[in-house]
Amino acid sequence: MSVEHRQQLPDGIPVRIPEGILSEVLSGALASIPRSDQRRRGELYVRGLLTVAGKKTMRALADGAGNSVEQSLYQFITKSTWRNGPVRRAMARLVAQRLDPRAWVVHPLVITKVGRHSVGVERQWVADLGRVVNCQQAMGVWLVSEQGSCPVDWRLALPECWTDHPERRDRASIPEHVASCPPEQCAIGSVARMSSGWELPDRPVVMDLRDGDPYAVSAELSARQVPFVLRIDPATRFALPDPVRPPAGDHAGPADALIAALSRNCLPVEWYDHTTDTVRATSVGATRVRLRRRSGSAPAGERRELVLLGAWTDRNRRVPGEYWLSNLSGAQLGTVYRTAMLIRRVVRDQAEVTDGLGARDFEGRSFRGWHHHMTMVTVAHAAHALAWSEEAAEARAAVRERRPMVPVA
Repeated sequence: MSVEHRQQLPDGIPVRIPEGILSEVLSGALASIPRSDQRRRGELYVRGLLTVAGKKTMRALADGAGNSVEQSLYQFITKSTWRNGPVRRAMARLVAQRLDPRAWVVHPLVITKVGRHSVGVERQWVADLGRVVNCQQAMGVWLVSEQGSCPVDWRLALPECWTDHPERRDRASIPEHVASCPPEQCAIGSVARMSSGWELPDRPVVMDLRDGDPYAVSAELSARQVPFVLRIDPATRFALPDPVRPPAGDHAGPADALIAALSRNCLPVEWYDHTTDTVRATSVGATRVRLRRRSGSAPAGERRELVLLGAWTDRNRRVPGEYWLSNLSGAQLGTVYRTAMLIRRVVRDQAEVTDGLGARDFEGRSFRGWHHHMTMVTVAHAAHALAWSEEAAEARAAVRERRPMVPVA
């Protein structure tokens, strides 16, 4: 028996989740929930996320269960006091064991809203959309390999209009220890928790910081000895540790020296683009740099030497189209860039899988309810990711078996 996830993949084939995989995921995820009736409701909720078509409202999930359980599911998600952390940690360990991830990718989730009563909702600037929208903003941390990806932790970024307003805090049941948190700092909090207490293999953190502060984030990750690859704004200020002579000309300056330094160590890098399912080649250069504060030079003790990658994504332009900053000074240039490109796997999987599992569908208003719902979405996604990985492995094995043997001379 298997659960058929009705969301269609690009080739039109629905993902079939074998009952053995789903049972393993459910038992591992829900084991930390103390009460058996709550574990049963959790199983119903996850199975509903995987099988109910359309928007994952509480009523739709209850109807999909075949009996009148709407009130009990509502209670399980919005009122019950089971803890999210142990469930997410169990899923992270299982996914890490099966997918052997190459990176932890941090990726935003923007949930647009019509009203203003859902916890954390506010009219705010969203860089990816390039405009102000009424929304919730969250950050997810994903374990990612070439074969699959899965979100394992979520943080809801709360504006000050929620954390500094006692009535709103009380109405949304926001815990006392939760403070206002910009999205990038929410992400750092997740990474810190995962790296210190989840017993996961160390992997580079990949994050798009074009609209953030790379100095602060790189300093915090470096202090925690976390490897990283961060996409940064081209206008970020650097100092080159070695003097590099810029090209001759009246307008030569620091930017020309930086491009010259990148060009000195430039190689074609082949990488797999998960958004188009194609192998691409990009010219990528690297140089050692020191990152400067936005407000001025860094103190002597904070002048960390990092690696800057420049990728010429448009062959007709003289300057790179992408810049990535990393502390992986000993890794090969191609390895670092291919690690950065795993962010595209997350972009694809969030659009094709996570959204279909109801990540944007929670209609409740409480802080606890949102996190409980997203934890169940994580469990459902883990089952999907493991089934997809197993299916892909079987397909690769079948191709190898059909491949004709080449006689040895």
